[in-house]
Amino acid sequence: MIEIKNLSFRYKNREALKGISFSVRQGEIFGLLGPNGSGKTTLFRILSTLFFPSSGAVSVCGFPLGEKNKMIREKIGVVFQSPSLDSKLTAAENLMHQGRLYGIAGPELKKRIGEALKKFGLSERRNERVEKLSGGLKRRVELAKGLLHRPALLILDEPSTGLDPGARLDLWNYLQSLRQESQVTIVVTTHLMDEAERCDRIAILNEGVLVGLGTPDQLKKEIGGDVILVQGKDLKGLEMKIQRQFSVKTTRNETALQIESERSERGADLAARLAQALGEEIESITFRKPTLEDVFMHRTGHTFWNEEGRR
Repeated sequence: MIEIKNLSFRYKNREALKGISFSVRQGEIFGLLGPNGSGKTTLFRILSTLFFPSSGAVSVCGFPLGEKNKMIREKIGVVFQSPSLDSKLTAAENLMHQGRLYGIAGPELKKRIGEALKKFGLSERRNERVEKLSGGLKRRVELAKGLLHRPALLILDEPSTGLDPGARLDLWNYLQSLRQESQVTIVVTTHLMDEAERCDRIAILNEGVLVGLGTPDQLKKEIGGDVILVQGKDLKGLEMKIQRQFSVKTTRNETALQIESERSERGADLAARLAQALGEEIESITFRKPTLEDVFMHRTGHTFWNEEGRR
């Protein structure tokens, strides 16, 4: 559905994407995971035909970007991070205007609106103004709007922004059922690890570079064994001693050392050996199974969080 080869994009003073390459298969839910400034929104805009690459090649639904943009737009549905609904119109009226933009009219449009409202549990809300709907219901209308012309590919930019945990869960249940029922290919940008875990495959971006590609399980398996977090007053000195005495891979951030245990040794056993050897210098030590955030640190050498403590 999507083929990207050596794609780069430059704003005036910044290179947002740096020679990335990957493909998206038909019928999968594919995630673009990265912190703010990683390039995922720029990539979303390119896939939506809003931007054109500085270099490289992109094809969407079998059509080359730049040459067949009109054909691509007929095949894709787009849900933006910022709301694109007219709040003064009803849910049904928003869908009606969307359908007309795609040349759908008459009985066929009426039929599709009814089907879309039913699919997303909005039939009883069809005549309510969007401004009166909850955030979760608005997102459902956005999805119905993006799917009204029956696209082969649905692209969503941070779709759960502003939703509470319950509404986020509902959104992902809808996406899973959509893929299952109609074989729509779905591409989602996100900075949330739990959302990335729900994808069939993910591409991890950092500062415009593709640093990871695969299923969540495949990526986490590269860590090896358990992940151990060690805190102490002198992290730099503690890191040097651990590397010298235990010959393990460590990554240091502002608050802790992260250590990846070998597959042959349980995290609990390594934690016990560390505590016994360096107990006076260690303030706390914990261990757990690898996460996608550990994969990000493993690939980049720094945490997913930025210096302000935000993603």
